[in-house]
Amino acid sequence: MKYVLFFVVAVFCSQAYANKVIGVLDGDTIDVLENGKSLRIRLANIDAPEKSQPFGQASKKSLSDLCYGKDATYIPGTIDRYGRTVAVIKCDGIEANMTQVVRGLAWVYEHYNKDVRLPALEKIARANRTGLWHDNAPTPPWEYRHKSLEQVPQGSSECLVGPHGGRYQLVDGKKHYGC
Repeated sequence: MKYVLFFVVAVFCSQAYANKVIGVLDGDTIDVLENGKSLRIRLANIDAPEKSQPFGQASKKSLSDLCYGKDATYIPGTIDRYGRTVAVIKCDGIEANMTQVVRGLAWVYEHYNKDVRLPALEKIARANRTGLWHDNAPTPPWEYRHKSLEQVPQGSSECLVGPHGGRYQLVDGKKHYGC
């Protein structure tokens, strides 16, 4: 009887945490369908290039290939200031957080990292010039997001990202959102 109860509990719990990935926003954020509702999850321990940065689209595609339309399990950590669940994600049994680092499509987010394996994996990706490490001096997304207005040349059509995620271009010294 004890084994039957354990089996029933194990099956119930594993199904409770299996969620279909219904969206990939960028290289470190996905949406899953949980209990009929969309839940936004930010991958813990890593920071991927912004979509407008070099390798940003490649990072998003990598995460999409790993997770989109697949079953995902996650280990929740915290809730970030944008209301996203910060978590370690596995899509069809493959840990997406770690895979993005191994593929050279995300940085270890040192300030928030709690996974002791990731710095060594990033070091290997850097040494092999994998993904974004192919560039000589890639700009980390946390620096890119907070680029000061003085660093943007006048007349630039570059899409910038503000500190709260809003995307804008500078036109005649004014922010124009929606790029």
